Amino acid sequence: MIIDVKDRTPGLYPSPTLLTRPTLVYRPRSIDKFMEARFNSGEEPVEWDEVEVEGPGVEDRHTLQQLAMMSGNAYALPGQKNWYDLDEAWNTSFPFGWENSADGFRGHVFVSSDNSTIILSIKGTTLQGPTSKRDKFNDNLLFSCCCARVDFTWMFSTVCDCFSSHWKCDNTCLSKALIEESLFYSIGINLYNNLTSLYPSANVWLTGHSLGGALAALLGSTFGVPAVAFESPGERLAASRLHLPMPPQSPITHVYHNSDPIAQGTCSGIGSLCAQSGYALETGCHLGKKIVYDTMTQYGWRVDVRKHVIREVITTILADEREWETGRQVPLAKDEDEDCFDCYKWDFGDFKGKELVF
Repeated sequence: MIIDVKDRTPGLYPSPTLLTRPTLVYRPRSIDKFMEARFNSGEEPVEWDEVEVEGPGVEDRHTLQQLAMMSGNAYALPGQKNWYDLDEAWNTSFPFGWENSADGFRGHVFVSSDNSTIILSIKGTTLQGPTSKRDKFNDNLLFSCCCARVDFTWMFSTVCDCFSSHWKCDNTCLSKALIEESLFYSIGINLYNNLTSLYPSANVWLTGHSLGGALAALLGSTFGVPAVAFESPGERLAASRLHLPMPPQSPITHVYHNSDPIAQGTCSGIGSLCAQSGYALETGCHLGKKIVYDTMTQYGWRVDVRKHVIREVITTILADEREWETGRQVPLAKDEDEDCFDCYKWDFGDFKGKELVF
């Protein structure tokens, strides 16, 4: 069941529900023109249609917890021990990308009992499993400053050839690498188009955890649909390198806590656990708004990469009925900091003299 957040009355509904709220989104008037603008490096103007949709009530704790469970379920199949049981109204789902020949982009589509809303949940990174290699490739391509070159010892582990010298990186080369090689983003575009063909009148939401959350945010920005991303690395720089035209207002909400270094772009540098595991997760600036839980103050947690798992969000943070701010069980969603800046050590320019050809 889905109800408007303003209609929530204690005792009125017999079972938990996902709450919605009217949400203003901007959608490209023509997705073909949108893609042309990308491939022409933003030279073509994009016209936007202002549309009001029923978006997720992100100020409601239970709604966020259900979306987090859907994000967690993207890592599993029904019946497995790490599958979370959802509210009865969301028992209908079907998996995608789980066949043996799949390329790593996987998750589930959850359908409301009346087919009015579908929620696409995208899996994040799996450290050990059949998708791990491509997960890591997409992580290092999307969230590193320069092709996952943390220092000179990574020269044989990079995911593109854009490094020039002395903290210099070829920006044109980076854009070409992401547009040509960002496999999961391109697969997500095709999946979204297939879903909207199957459910042409349904309201669409996107969600995911970590890499899956960043992909949900990038796809939400592309199609102008609400997305809730849990503990995602910063995807704003990737959106710029993908040449995504930005709408007047973003439909993205990021949810994370301040003990998670990956969401804040601080699990970086050659001595970090991320780098020691082969991941260059160096970006912390996000699109849209962010809801940040102060677990360092409330729980006494330290910054620890082990707190990045979705289980901590589901079973600890969003299960906690305390007020995180005065009168609020969910912190207020705020815009990304104006002074947020990724990869400040790097100098990006046309150092290799290569032309971007599509």
